[in-house]
Amino acid sequence: MTSLTVKRSFVIADRKKSISLEEVVWRSLKEIGTHLDVTLLALLTNIVSTKYQGNLSSAIRLFVLNFYREQLELQHRQNVIQVTLRSPFQALH
Repeated sequence: MTSLTVKRSFVIADRKKSISLEEVVWRSLKEIGTHLDVTLLALLTNIVSTKYQGNLSSAIRLFVLNFYREQLELQHRQNVIQVTLRSPFQALH
């Protein structure tokens, strides 16, 4: 699997930042921004303001990874609730 690295520049907190990320990470950031109803710049500003360690590109990748992991956890919880509600033992309680 090859992934094209794309460099983009932004002004965040009055500082110009050049960020190189894989295209799939940029697409994920846009998807997350749409889901949260925030702009890409607002999302990046939020990531910069957090206490992630390491460089900004790594912080962004970790943010994307954690977002999707949280979504999977939420989906798992919803599935457990649905299964529990459909359980025949539920009617006995």
